[in-house]
Amino acid sequence: MMKLASIFAIVFLAELGDKTQLATLLFASDRDQHPVLVFLAAAGALVVATGLAVAVGNYGARYLDALPLKLIAGIGFIVLGGWSILEHFRG
Repeated sequence: MMKLASIFAIVFLAELGDKTQLATLLFASDRDQHPVLVFLAAAGALVVATGLAVAVGNYGARYLDALPLKLIAGIGFIVLGGWSILEHFRG
């Protein structure tokens, strides 16, 4: 149960302020769109994208066990964060 809570917390925090969330916010602000339909469409898209990630991760795990995936992912997030910070200061 603790592992599920950890997965939930990490994904939830990663999605806050994400481009996907901002796009959904913009769609929801359109008065021509019903908020429930925006929610259902955005939630469905996230479910499908997450399903693809889980399927690829599960399939890829058979071939990628030798690689330090958490280390690679962590370095990737650090690089993307650094890049975002640099872009901020470049204007």
